[in-house]
Amino acid sequence: MHTPAELSAQHFDSFGTPALVFAAPGRVNLIGEHTDYCDGFVLPAAIDFKTLVAISQRTDGRLVVQSVNYSERLDEVLDPFLDRRFRDLRAGAETHWADYIAGVLWILRQHGVPVADGFSMTVEGDVPLGAGLSSSAAIEVATACAVLGATSFDLPLEKTAQLCRAAENQFVGANVGIMDQFVSCFGALDHAVMIDCRSLQYTLVPIPSDVRIVICNSMVKHSVAGGEYNTRRAEIEQGTAILHLHRPEIRALRDATLEDLDRWGSEMPANVFRRCRHVITEDNRVLAAVNAFQHGDLSRFGQLMHEAHVSFRDDFEASCPEIDLLVELADKEPGCFGARLTGGGFGGCTVNLVAAEQVEGFTQAMRTGYKQGTGIDCEIYISRASAGAHQIVPE
Repeated sequence: MHTPAELSAQHFDSFGTPALVFAAPGRVNLIGEHTDYCDGFVLPAAIDFKTLVAISQRTDGRLVVQSVNYSERLDEVLDPFLDRRFRDLRAGAETHWADYIAGVLWILRQHGVPVADGFSMTVEGDVPLGAGLSSSAAIEVATACAVLGATSFDLPLEKTAQLCRAAENQFVGANVGIMDQFVSCFGALDHAVMIDCRSLQYTLVPIPSDVRIVICNSMVKHSVAGGEYNTRRAEIEQGTAILHLHRPEIRALRDATLEDLDRWGSEMPANVFRRCRHVITEDNRVLAAVNAFQHGDLSRFGQLMHEAHVSFRDDFEASCPEIDLLVELADKEPGCFGARLTGGGFGGCTVNLVAAEQVEGFTQAMRTGYKQGTGIDCEIYISRASAGAHQIVPE
C-alpha cells in the first residue's frame, strides 16, 4: 500500500491539484455481535489497517474517483450520478465499490454539505475485503472526513459516524448498526472502545500490554448488503415486537431480560427465540468482558469469547465450518486466551487474544492446521488497536 505522501503525489500526477489526505481504520470486534442495532453494547477496537482518501475540490460538478485497489476510475456528473445510483440500488442493482463513496456524498448533500461543485479523489485501502473487518465503514468514514475537510464544513465526529451509517443503511441497503462507523471515528491507540449503542456514550478500555490481537481470515467471503445478515435483522425485529406487546418499555432487545424471553418466548418461532437469546446474553457478556479487561483477567475474557462463539454458532447460526475449525484450532494452542468469530458472520475472520511471546508459534500452528483441515491458506494479521479517523499531512 502507498504511503500518504505517495498517494498524494499520485493524486497530483492525475489531477494536477494538491490533495488533502485522510485516513480511517477498519475494526475488529472483540465481543458483542449483532447487539449494536439492538441498542446494546459492543467492544470493538480500530485496527492497523485503513483506507486513505486523497481529495481536492473541482468546479465542474463532476465526481472523479480513481481506485488504486481496483485500478478503476469513476467519472460522472455528481448530482445525477448520486440520484441514478440510488434508484438503481433500490431496484436491486449489484453493489459497486464506488457506492460507498456515493452514499456518503448523497447523505452529506442532504445535510447541507456543499458537494455540488464536485471532487477528485484517489482512494486506496488495505482493510481485507469481505473479511468482516469493516472495509465498508473505513471507506465511508475516510470519505466523509475528506469531504468535510475539503469543504471546511464543521460536523461533530459523532454525527459523522451516524451519517456514514445512514449512508450504508439507506443508500447501499445494508442494515448495519452504528458500531463499525463509530469505532472507525473514535478508535484509540492500544484501547478497545466499549460503546453504548443507544446513548453513543463510550469508554476506552486499555488492552493489556502483554497480549496481541491476532486475526485469522478464513478466506470465506461474505457480503452484508442483503442476504443472511438482513434476515437475522428481521428475525430480531420480529422477536422484539412480541416482547414489546407484553412490556411496552422494551423498545429494543437491550431492554429485555432472559426472564422476559423465558416468559413470552413460546410465542416466537424457534429460530426467532434463539436469535433473541443470543443478543440478550451477548449484551451481558460485553459488560462482563469489560470488567475482565479492567481487572486484567484474561482467562475470564477468553471464557467469555468462547461462550460468545458458541452462541453465535448455535443460537444465531451465523458461523460456518471453516470458522469453527479456526476457533477449535486456536483453543488448543498455548498462549491463546480466547478465540471467536468476529464481524457480521457467514465467513470472514476469527479474533484471537494471544500472549505476546506465543504469537509466532500460534500463527504457524494456525496456518498448518487450517491448511490440513480445509486445503485453504488462511491469512493472518497481527494488529494493535489503532487511532480513529484523522487527517494526515504527508511529509
